[in-house]
Amino acid sequence: MAGRRPPPRGTSAPLQRWLRRSLPLGWERRVGLDCGWRGNRLAAPLFPPHSRGSFPSRYGILVDPIQVVSLFLKDPYSWPSLCLVILSNVFVLAALHIEKHLAAGSLSEHSGSVLHSLNLLTVLCFPALVVLTVSSATPVGALFALLTYTIVFLKLFSFRDVNRWCRERRAKDESARLGELASGQKTANGDVAEKSVSYPANLNYKDLYYFLLAPTLCYELNFPRSPRIRKRFLLRRLVEMLFFTQLIVGLIQQWMVPTIQNSMKPFRDMDYSRIIERLLKLAVPNHFIWLIFFYWLFHSSMNAVAEVLRFGDREFYRDWWNSESVTYFWQNWNIPVHKWCLRHFYVPMIRSGCRRWMARTAVFLLSAFFHEYLVSVPLRMFRLWAFMGMMAQLPLAWFVGKFLQGNYGNAAVWISLIIGQPIAVLMYVHDYYVLNYEAADTC
Repeated sequence: MAGRRPPPRGTSAPLQRWLRRSLPLGWERRVGLDCGWRGNRLAAPLFPPHSRGSFPSRYGILVDPIQVVSLFLKDPYSWPSLCLVILSNVFVLAALHIEKHLAAGSLSEHSGSVLHSLNLLTVLCFPALVVLTVSSATPVGALFALLTYTIVFLKLFSFRDVNRWCRERRAKDESARLGELASGQKTANGDVAEKSVSYPANLNYKDLYYFLLAPTLCYELNFPRSPRIRKRFLLRRLVEMLFFTQLIVGLIQQWMVPTIQNSMKPFRDMDYSRIIERLLKLAVPNHFIWLIFFYWLFHSSMNAVAEVLRFGDREFYRDWWNSESVTYFWQNWNIPVHKWCLRHFYVPMIRSGCRRWMARTAVFLLSAFFHEYLVSVPLRMFRLWAFMGMMAQLPLAWFVGKFLQGNYGNAAVWISLIIGQPIAVLMYVHDYYVLNYEAADTC
């Protein structure tokens, strides 16, 4: 047809139509469907070629959905992880009441800062102590609980900062309406809420729990809201969540677990050639599952939650698959975390006089801490593999940025993703096996 724009190079028309239906409003520009799309490599592994050697079948059918329940529950009458998640509301309510007293002037800024710091510190320490002392907490259940507390920590940290900024603004101008402090402009994904909220009217249960459920880590007095819930869009996301959950569980049981089990003997014998062979063999399913998990979390799940809440800001990721540098990857693959680090950690350090490289290193240190926290505590062993893996991104980012450009830089990013993750997986699985199973056999 005359005047009709052809599909972007590197993608077929049916795939382009599917992507347009799947993406939320205003996302054609973000993934490149309307701006010289360079090819989304994320979609390619979702449709692997069917060949006899592409999927391990010599072990038979190992998929067992019932077995997944045992990953969350060791004792059917003991639910420590679920109890921990429910108890997180105590710290949420504590933060809200501290802010109410600060807004009313019945609590000094110094006292409020001390109470907030103690509350945030307890959010991180309390679940870790419970997981380390309660033997009925399984690693997967503990990971879920600690991840919940980590999200609560980041959200309450942002909640504290934004309300403090509001009080500082109010001190300068008592008559100013502060609804626009955190967000007063329209975005590409939705409009600001119909009724603008100003400080301290935002300090209520409804607003705080909306923020806790919203797919964002940065608190705002007025979030952008979509005009309605799109039922067909929501149904597609829910179907994707269900399908990809089953697919991930099946691939882990059928593909990854046998590969990891067969990797233990080469590790015990220090057979380096076999270790490298097992590492490369594990890299394929690990990366495949990681890509599916990324789509499940950042596209299907977050968009489903956002649609139910009519949350307008749907920028959960950008085109990280086109990354030509390690820095670009970390800035674009997880937008909620990147925005939080930029707003509440990096920019305050720059304003306080720190140099950029110091602030960047501090951000990676913080990220490395949480990676290690979410792995070592549930496994009840501290090996620092995740911490060192994150800190290794700094010299890798320097090397790629200085010596590799364009496609070479993009290849280096992908190689680090494909090889780096299975190395950490094998390290932790080996140490966990030695600590829990070999030690039990020798007793």
